[in-house]
Amino acid sequence: MPFSDLPEHLLMPALRQFQAWPMQKDGKQFVALRDPFMLTKETLVIPPNVFAAVQLIDGESTLDEIIEKTKAKPEQFIELVNKLDSVGLLWGPTSKKLEKEAVKKLQGAGVFPVRASGTLGETSEACKEKIDAWFAQTEDPEFEKPVKAIVAPHLDYDRGWPNYASAYYTWKSTEKPDRVVILGTNHFGHGDGVVLSTIGFTTPLGICPIDETITKKLTDTFGVGITADFIDHSAEHSIELHLPWIQHCFGDVPVVAALIPSPMIEMIEDDNERTSTKEFVAHLRNVLDEVGGTTLFVSSADLSHVGQQFGEPRPVDNQRKFDVERHDREMMYKFIENDVDQFVEAMKWNNNATQWCSIGNMSAILDLVKPEEIELIDYRQACDPKGVALVSSCAMALL
Repeated sequence: MPFSDLPEHLLMPALRQFQAWPMQKDGKQFVALRDPFMLTKETLVIPPNVFAAVQLIDGESTLDEIIEKTKAKPEQFIELVNKLDSVGLLWGPTSKKLEKEAVKKLQGAGVFPVRASGTLGETSEACKEKIDAWFAQTEDPEFEKPVKAIVAPHLDYDRGWPNYASAYYTWKSTEKPDRVVILGTNHFGHGDGVVLSTIGFTTPLGICPIDETITKKLTDTFGVGITADFIDHSAEHSIELHLPWIQHCFGDVPVVAALIPSPMIEMIEDDNERTSTKEFVAHLRNVLDEVGGTTLFVSSADLSHVGQQFGEPRPVDNQRKFDVERHDREMMYKFIENDVDQFVEAMKWNNNATQWCSIGNMSAILDLVKPEEIELIDYRQACDPKGVALVSSCAMALL
């Protein structure tokens, strides 16, 4: 079946990362598709049977083969592929162009807009009141030593606030540092190295600036390799959700914001076009020593992701919850033992059985901070009533 008039990238189309959710329209069921980077503001709404066909667009099958498998009408499928391409959901020159335009716009603005943190409240006052109310329900862990770093979740606030509050309570009375380093998780991006943000972030509490001195020293050393996937920050929530807590505790303190890849996955090619976690941590430590001042650190980490939403065949029941907690506590104990290699090897040995999403930044924080001791403050499981999804998280202090 000839498609000579189609661009080359559409002859063997490949889907980029996308977000999908069910919706109803006129009493009928549909699936909504959206680019997590919001390269365009358009959301595609398609029938479930078409969504099944979309999932075959894997970059390994030709357009002919997909049409043959799905028994779709060629002209209709070509129209669908062209639409997916126009909104940036396929790899190729269109998505590259849209990405380049989005990056230029963000860098021109100098800050990311409010995204996930907007759920905290519409005004600064409302956000502060909510955080204070959560702190009021939280027990003071009463550490005698200063807390150098925390591990806290990046769950939505409604489910995750107990562990956010438990972790940040340790800094309620801490003197304002010169900066906070936040290590996040790259959920939607395709970068397989460290991705540094070179611009600040907006939350309902105002602008959270980047530490320009530290950031420049890092980019001077690593060049484009550490910012090549800068667009990944535009879809990411694991850094932004911490910023209101930091702003509430310390005001307008600048941050160093980096997304850390998983050590479970090897870099595609070690060709100096990306920055490895090991070299990033080593150089950041040297830069912080050189610049001086006080630095606090955040590991933005959720733990297990189980249930049907995450590909498991059955709903989460009490036995599954028990098994997940037992596994979580075994892995948290490995972390608390303060041995990076042992922690990562334990995760590799069990093949990350319950889908922890933040092994990268947790292992990096150990290497970066080199704490004398680590304390578990709290552990929680957030599970919906039907057991479709369970996400666990914790609050830890590194002293």
